[in-house]
Amino acid sequence: MSTRLFSPRCLTAMSLVLALTGTAGAQQATSTATQVADMARVGEEIVVTARRSAEKAVEVPFAVSVISGQDITEARLHNLSETLLSVPGVDINASGGPNDYNVRIRGVGSLYKVSADDNSVVLNIDGVALSTAFLSLGTLDIERVEVLKGPQGTLFGRNSEAGAINVITAKPKQNTEGYVRGEIGQEGHRLGEAAVGGAISDQLSARIAVRYNEADNWVDNARDGKPLTSISDLAGRFSLVWDNGNGTDALLTVEGQRAKGYLNMILLRPYGDHPALDLKPGAFDENKRTAGRYSAEINHDFSFARLTSVTAATTSDYVGWKAYDTVTYQAMYGMPNVEYLVRDSSKETGLSQELRLASLPDSRLFWVAGLLGTHGDLSFDTRSPLVGQQYFRDFTSKSIGVFAEATYPLTNALKLTGGIRQSHESKDYKARYINSFTGTTTPDKRDLSDNYTTGRLALSYELAKDTNLYTTLARGYKSGGISYMATNVSDSQPYKAASVNSLEIGFKTAPVGGNFSLNGAVFVNQIKDDHILKYDSTTFAMSVVNADVRSIGAELEGSWRITKGLVLNAGLSRVNSEIRDNVLGLTAGDIRAGNKVPDVPGWSANGSLAYEGKVSDAGLAGQPTLLNARVGYRWVDSRPADAQNNFDLDAYGEVDARIGLSSGGSEFYLWSSNLFDSKHDVYGYGELAFSDFRIHQLGAPARGRVIGVGASHSF
Repeated sequence: MSTRLFSPRCLTAMSLVLALTGTAGAQQATSTATQVADMARVGEEIVVTARRSAEKAVEVPFAVSVISGQDITEARLHNLSETLLSVPGVDINASGGPNDYNVRIRGVGSLYKVSADDNSVVLNIDGVALSTAFLSLGTLDIERVEVLKGPQGTLFGRNSEAGAINVITAKPKQNTEGYVRGEIGQEGHRLGEAAVGGAISDQLSARIAVRYNEADNWVDNARDGKPLTSISDLAGRFSLVWDNGNGTDALLTVEGQRAKGYLNMILLRPYGDHPALDLKPGAFDENKRTAGRYSAEINHDFSFARLTSVTAATTSDYVGWKAYDTVTYQAMYGMPNVEYLVRDSSKETGLSQELRLASLPDSRLFWVAGLLGTHGDLSFDTRSPLVGQQYFRDFTSKSIGVFAEATYPLTNALKLTGGIRQSHESKDYKARYINSFTGTTTPDKRDLSDNYTTGRLALSYELAKDTNLYTTLARGYKSGGISYMATNVSDSQPYKAASVNSLEIGFKTAPVGGNFSLNGAVFVNQIKDDHILKYDSTTFAMSVVNADVRSIGAELEGSWRITKGLVLNAGLSRVNSEIRDNVLGLTAGDIRAGNKVPDVPGWSANGSLAYEGKVSDAGLAGQPTLLNARVGYRWVDSRPADAQNNFDLDAYGEVDARIGLSSGGSEFYLWSSNLFDSKHDVYGYGELAFSDFRIHQLGAPARGRVIGVGASHSF
């Protein structure tokens, strides 16, 4: 159900936001020009921590895409998964649930994600490694997001054979600063966000940020005509920085999120003009996820290096129902008026400790060395009332890694980079498979361990000031494991580890003070033994098989300041990724050598055009009034829905837009997501139906057009 944009409830909510911004606007505020990062960032030096220490992005010998916090805010990228889709060469397969993200970079990633540990891209938030299940986290008070492409196992460790996502949150400062923002829109969209930080003492600073976001599900329940769920997110973060002024500082962070109403949507294609599921109302009311991160980072500068310690604990609890509705179940199994509901629940805790010694910023010789230890416990339980099955699965994983990397200047222009990491992992698995109808319980137990080496070798050449050429050879690795969807002892047979050998050749140019920046790369990845989930729709059994993959492609991205107030950002990706092995005996059809990797488009492009200009000398707090406008576009080529290449998902283009007036730190704006109401799939796959032994197409539609208004104030 849609909520009218200018209903009394909406107008009341917006009046509260305007009251806040109006009160704050009466105070002296910083210039509104700081609200448009696109205008400032072109020509500025971009510093990243892609190699665990600060350095210029143009000097990093592999591709790094950087999305600033201002870009995230103005493009209205509400979570990390939306943010990643703005990066060329990054693709995400997900069915709408908060736990099921499968990220591929340059066509590298699991062919079908088979466990919570089966990640090819590692997520790192403020130095703490997390699984990509945390991509549902909102982009709350973010300084920047760095997307590191190509194997990153040297410095980021396990499960980074395709790349890494490095998220840096906004840190407390001595000066008082903050913001408040609110939005309302169609389909029940509500957003409220605020952050404030400043000095507690000369050595101590704090910052707190909170956000609440809600919206109706875009798929209805056919029985009552209402949205399947109301989706909501509540997130908060508290950060404390201590700096003694003599080379020692510490950062303490406590962060939490509660998400409700997300669900793995499975609909029979085609979806029709008004997608709906035929289920009892309230079937997904229990769906929720909570997550927490608690970390402490301590830094000390010696005369020759910086010592860093990062200690962290993470938690995650999840309950989620997924379903075949009566329409889908009848199509798949020939039985009318049957709902097939499955309840998944999981609890996860993680502990990690990293010690790192690195060269100081601006040192002639860049180097970093360290060690990382992790311990994780995960329970993943499944209950299928219709078939009388219950599965209780417990996983324990431990890892330790020792690493080092250095960049040595062979000449003033030529630099050699070498890095290596030695890792050890062990995994234990215990399970009980219960048949409620017969009363039988089958125990299961597995364990495995692995030792492996990853690393990279790179050569870079400074062609001109702020223009570098580079070539990088890298090896990545993703350890083996046990499927988290095993339903019997044979399903839990450990699957093989996957590895990748990668070659990248590229260039970077970002002249300081210039009007443009441009990065480009060509690459080839050879992946051995990637993972595919083997599902038998007649018995509901799930197991894992392996297959080799190859991806070849090229990327180009850049920014151009066309005029003083007009900036163009654009990216283009070409990826040819294919499966190299035959995989036979799957119920949805055989996978043949030469099949394309699912959900990876051959071509994709994205771009944005941002404008800022003065419309009046009069405004709030003695500041002029500015017009801010931004149009973003993402185009995705057609791509196979599944590894069998049963059918293709259609190409699509999606436009987002935002226009506002700002003055004295305050802004009022109009926005639209999917402005032209593009109809396309979030994901899809083919499955053999027991009813007629044909392949039926399943998937989920993307959200359509949403229009809204917003107001914000920064101080």
